[in-house]
Amino acid sequence: MTTTADSIRVRIEAELGLVRDPRVIAHIHSMLVPPQPQMRVWDYGNPGDSYQCWLVLAHEPSNTGIAYCEYGFGPEMPWGLLWLEGTDCMSMGMDSGWFDRFLDAYFESHASGDLPIWRVFEHLGTDFPGTPISPEGSWDATWAEVIRLRSERPEFRYDCWQSIYVRDN
Repeated sequence: MTTTADSIRVRIEAELGLVRDPRVIAHIHSMLVPPQPQMRVWDYGNPGDSYQCWLVLAHEPSNTGIAYCEYGFGPEMPWGLLWLEGTDCMSMGMDSGWFDRFLDAYFESHASGDLPIWRVFEHLGTDFPGTPISPEGSWDATWAEVIRLRSERPEFRYDCWQSIYVRDN
């Protein structure tokens, strides 16, 4: 199937249908751009390799965005975090910045840090994300609390995460 701007918009809206929090939906909609094809360098291939990616979300304050690409890390991980401008703006970026779902890319992006949706989660072992133990707050304040708790109670693991969207595998 050929990728088109419309097919990408349909994918995004289908995922947004999984989110019930109007703050998140409005925030994402405020940053969506008409899918724009652009060539990006694939740093993991041969010199000069590049692929067409579709920029779909732009977060101007952080100079970052989200793109869709069926090549490189796709089709398994087609949603990537990219720089919008600067020396790295033509690269597809690192493998750790690519996700199989748009919402995973969003919640790992700088953009999601704008919302006060972050909570401290406590857990043992691999029960990610664990149990939320704080009210929602800002990204910075929540991380400060995570760091404090990690130093005071090293027997537990503490993380900053949100409880808006927790995907089913």
